Amino acid sequence: MTMGSTRRTVLATGAAGTAALLVGCGGDGGDSQEETSPGDAGTGGAGEELTTTADIPVGGGRIFKDQKVVVTQPQEGDFKAFSAVCTHQGCIVSSVSDETIDCACHGSKFKITDGAVVQGPATEPLPAEEIKVAGNSIQLA
Repeated sequence: MTMGSTRRTVLATGAAGTAALLVGCGGDGGDSQEETSPGDAGTGGAGEELTTTADIPVGGGRIFKDQKVVVTQPQEGDFKAFSAVCTHQGCIVSSVSDETIDCACHGSKFKITDGAVVQGPATEPLPAEEIKVAGNSIQLA
């Protein structure tokens, strides 16, 4: 029966290690580009206000971790939204700078204009998300 105990121990240890690895993938990037407005406390439902248009810089964007959405403004008055989940291994992207959406986990970068991959290892673009701009309010559609 000693062999059964050893096998269980190995399986349990492997499962715990895998869980720790998966949790580590979604770590906090700690970037100042991340939006932490009261809207972040929501669940990402349609009609929920994410932010105001003034809070999204031209040529940049903001990440809303709780809703798993990144909103960008490639050109004045042109707002885009994409999934904030990196298509490489599912990390939440960490920053928006130099006209790219960046994932700190493995270095992938995506265009703020269309979510296309600029730098791998990701090979798939960030999927577009629906938003609604009403006046100066940006809401989930």
